[in-house]
Amino acid sequence: MCGAELHVTRLGCESCGTELSGRFASCAYCSLDAQDQKILGTFLVSRGNMRELARELGVSYPTARQRFAELLQRLGLEDTGDAAAAPAEVDREAVLRKLAAGELDLDQATALLS
Repeated sequence: MCGAELHVTRLGCESCGTELSGRFASCAYCSLDAQDQKILGTFLVSRGNMRELARELGVSYPTARQRFAELLQRLGLEDTGDAAAAPAEVDREAVLRKLAAGELDLDQATALLS
Protein backbone atom coordinates (compact mmCIF):
# COMPACT_ATOMS: atom_id res chain seq x y z
CA MET A 1 0.00 0.00 0.00
CA CYS A 2 1.33 3.44 -0.89
CA GLY A 3 0.05 5.18 2.26
CA ALA A 4 -2.68 7.20 0.53
CA GLU A 5 -6.13 7.34 2.09
CA LEU A 6 -8.39 4.39 1.20
CA HIS A 7 -11.97 4.90 0.05
CA VAL A 8 -14.96 2.57 0.08
CA THR A 9 -15.85 1.89 -3.55
CA ARG A 10 -18.27 -1.06 -3.38
CA LEU A 11 -21.20 -1.97 -1.14
CA GLY A 12 -22.96 -5.31 -1.28
CA CYS A 13 -25.92 -7.11 0.22
CA GLU A 14 -25.02 -10.56 1.55
CA SER A 15 -28.65 -11.65 1.34
CA CYS A 16 -29.53 -10.92 -2.29
CA GLY A 17 -26.14 -10.22 -3.85
CA THR A 18 -26.98 -6.68 -4.96
CA GLU A 19 -23.88 -4.50 -5.33
CA LEU A 20 -23.37 -0.75 -5.64
CA SER A 21 -20.17 0.73 -6.98
CA GLY A 22 -19.04 4.31 -6.49
CA ARG A 23 -17.17 6.38 -3.97
CA PHE A 24 -18.78 6.30 -0.54
CA ALA A 25 -17.97 8.39 2.52
CA SER A 26 -16.57 6.43 5.44
CA CYS A 27 -17.82 6.76 8.98
CA ALA A 28 -15.54 6.60 12.02
CA TYR A 29 -18.38 5.11 14.08
CA CYS A 30 -19.03 2.34 11.55
CA SER A 31 -15.66 0.72 12.17
CA LEU A 32 -16.07 0.40 15.94
CA ASP A 33 -15.61 -3.11 17.27
CA ALA A 34 -18.29 -4.73 19.46
CA GLN A 35 -16.72 -3.57 22.74
CA ASP A 36 -16.47 0.03 21.57
CA GLN A 37 -20.07 -0.09 20.32
CA LYS A 38 -21.18 -1.32 23.73
CA ILE A 39 -19.24 1.44 25.51
CA LEU A 40 -20.64 4.16 23.25
CA GLY A 41 -24.19 2.77 23.30
CA THR A 42 -24.24 2.45 27.09
CA PHE A 43 -22.80 5.95 27.47
CA LEU A 44 -25.49 7.41 25.21
CA VAL A 45 -28.39 5.49 26.77
CA SER A 46 -27.26 6.52 30.26
CA ARG A 47 -27.02 10.14 29.03
CA GLY A 48 -23.33 10.34 29.86
CA ASN A 49 -23.54 8.79 33.31
CA MET A 50 -20.06 7.33 33.88
CA ARG A 51 -21.17 5.39 36.97
CA GLU A 52 -23.83 3.64 34.89
CA LEU A 53 -21.19 2.88 32.24
CA ALA A 54 -18.91 1.40 34.91
CA ARG A 55 -21.77 -0.73 36.28
CA GLU A 56 -22.79 -1.98 32.82
CA LEU A 57 -19.20 -2.87 31.91
CA GLY A 58 -18.57 -4.47 35.30
CA VAL A 59 -15.49 -2.33 35.93
CA SER A 60 -14.46 0.40 38.36
CA TYR A 61 -15.33 4.04 37.73
CA PRO A 62 -11.70 4.97 36.85
CA THR A 63 -11.48 2.03 34.43
CA ALA A 64 -14.74 3.07 32.74
CA ARG A 65 -13.44 6.64 32.37
CA GLN A 66 -10.16 5.33 30.90
CA ARG A 67 -11.93 3.06 28.41
CA PHE A 68 -14.20 5.91 27.32
CA ALA A 69 -11.20 8.25 26.94
CA GLU A 70 -9.44 5.61 24.81
CA LEU A 71 -12.58 5.30 22.65
CA LEU A 72 -12.63 9.07 22.14
CA GLN A 73 -8.96 8.95 21.13
CA ARG A 74 -9.60 6.15 18.61
CA LEU A 75 -12.39 8.26 17.12
CA GLY A 76 -10.10 11.28 16.96
CA LEU A 77 -12.35 13.25 19.32
CA GLU A 78 -9.82 13.70 22.11
CA ASP A 79 -6.26 14.96 21.98
CA THR A 80 -3.73 12.16 22.51
CA GLY A 81 -0.88 14.59 23.26
CA ASP A 82 -1.40 14.68 27.05
CA ALA A 83 2.13 14.36 28.44
CA ALA A 84 0.82 13.40 31.89
CA ALA A 85 -1.06 10.37 30.55
CA ALA A 86 0.73 7.06 30.60
CA PRO A 87 1.15 5.57 27.13
CA ALA A 88 -1.28 2.73 26.51
CA GLU A 89 -0.07 -0.66 25.35
CA VAL A 90 -0.89 -0.91 21.64
CA ASP A 91 -1.38 -4.18 19.79
CA ARG A 92 0.45 -3.24 16.58
CA GLU A 93 -0.77 -6.26 14.64
CA ALA A 94 -4.41 -5.59 15.59
CA VAL A 95 -4.11 -1.98 14.43
CA LEU A 96 -2.57 -3.09 11.12
CA ARG A 97 -5.31 -5.71 10.63
CA LYS A 98 -8.00 -3.07 11.22
CA LEU A 99 -6.24 -0.73 8.79
CA ALA A 100 -6.09 -3.46 6.12
CA ALA A 101 -9.78 -4.30 6.67
CA GLY A 102 -10.76 -0.65 6.28
CA GLU A 103 -11.92 -0.38 9.90
CA LEU A 104 -9.38 2.41 10.52
CA ASP A 105 -8.15 5.11 8.20
CA LEU A 106 -4.44 5.89 7.85
CA ASP A 107 -4.56 8.85 10.25
CA GLN A 108 -6.29 6.80 12.97
CA ALA A 109 -3.81 3.92 12.59
CA THR A 110 -0.85 6.30 12.65
CA ALA A 111 -2.17 7.95 15.81
CA LEU A 112 -2.63 4.59 17.52
CA LEU A 113 0.85 3.39 16.58
CA SER A 114 2.72 6.56 17.53
